[in-house]
Amino acid sequence: MKKELNEKDLLEKLLNYTQEELEEKIEDIHPADVLDLLHDNEDDFFKILKRLPDWFIAAILEEEDDEEKYEILKKFSENKQKKILGEMSSDELTDLVGVLDEEEIKDVLKKINEEDRKDVYKLLSYEPDTAGGIMATEFVSIRENKTIEKTLKYLQKEAPDAESAYYLYVINKENVLKGVVSLRDIVCNDFDTKISEITNTNVISVPYYMDQEEVASKFEKYGFMTMPVVDENNKILGIVTVDDIVEVMQEETTEDIHRLGGVDEEEKVDGSLRDSVKSRLPWLIVNLITAILAASVVGAFEGTISQVVTLATFMPIVAGMGGNAGTQSLTIVVRGIALGELDKDNGMRIFIKELLVGLVTGIVIGAIIAVLGFIWERNFVFGIVIGVAMILNMMVATMSGFIVPVILKKLKVDPALASAVFVTTVTDVLGFFFFLGLATMFISYLI
Repeated sequence: MKKELNEKDLLEKLLNYTQEELEEKIEDIHPADVLDLLHDNEDDFFKILKRLPDWFIAAILEEEDDEEKYEILKKFSENKQKKILGEMSSDELTDLVGVLDEEEIKDVLKKINEEDRKDVYKLLSYEPDTAGGIMATEFVSIRENKTIEKTLKYLQKEAPDAESAYYLYVINKENVLKGVVSLRDIVCNDFDTKISEITNTNVISVPYYMDQEEVASKFEKYGFMTMPVVDENNKILGIVTVDDIVEVMQEETTEDIHRLGGVDEEEKVDGSLRDSVKSRLPWLIVNLITAILAASVVGAFEGTISQVVTLATFMPIVAGMGGNAGTQSLTIVVRGIALGELDKDNGMRIFIKELLVGLVTGIVIGAIIAVLGFIWERNFVFGIVIGVAMILNMMVATMSGFIVPVILKKLKVDPALASAVFVTTVTDVLGFFFFLGLATMFISYLI
């Protein structure tokens, strides 16, 4: 059902279906469409929710932002909350608990069964940004001595509660991962075929401590729908599904964009004034300090500027173009680091490439600004000064766009967090220094 075409009809049906009709038709509707509908119709929000079956409400909560899940859950009775929580997967329960305070966590944990509680405690013991932190413990595992017929009967019983049944993981008595069988392999073989005959022993797994960005890279490389998570002894702990990876990629991209802009990754467009100020003010203060540093360089050349006032007109151009070039290089390098495309084997080659990019673009932009400077000031030397300053600053900009994030990465500081501040400082300070320094050297030709 396409939400954009049927929202009005969907609203009517959800409000006017009998409970029997609703139970029958609800499987044809995606929870994400209903969630969008609920947000667009706040007046009917809980009126609609209370008509839906428990499993579907759980599915809607899994689509909702983590911070909003508990607020919605609290609108139901204690008994209803238990039923809804009982329908949620372990990783979603963990995400819910992970954003609550101590009292709220106790409230949720007492409403879920002992098995789910153990799973949640187990998942909470892993770092949230690792494979263990995003995995689900509901997966289908089988023994290799079973036939396909017995496996299908087993699937009929276990698959409904599994996070994903696209792949079945073959294990031994100690839960050591031995291989993987796809649902396609099971469907395409005879009932009396043993699982061991169709098992792929070259199974690709991820350790529980692997960073979620690296896990996302694995999914991108192999194109899997799910991937098993294992411990140091290759015992299977859970699975990561592709929908979790989509969320991870969205989170990481948002985080990088925010950090490159000097904004806390938790800030939202509809957040409070206090949160926005708290997020932005520290980096604005850092930027103020770097701006003062750049201003001090300009101050050192006050005498030169007072003699050739036009220098003040062209100074922002040199610094600004350097900043733009640095940001371009920085963006490519930070992204390369995040995706694992930049390493020690190709680092020098990429550095030289960025240096040459700065040289070539600097010559082109420098030539253009040199001509404009000559026309503006009617002074050939003025054009040469600004042109050379532009070339030097754009070379330094692309170099710093590479060097700064690489150094920060080695210092175990997120390159996206502080790189932009340092690169901008370098291009501003050196841009002013090159331009005004050259102008000072050739001042006799400029006045």
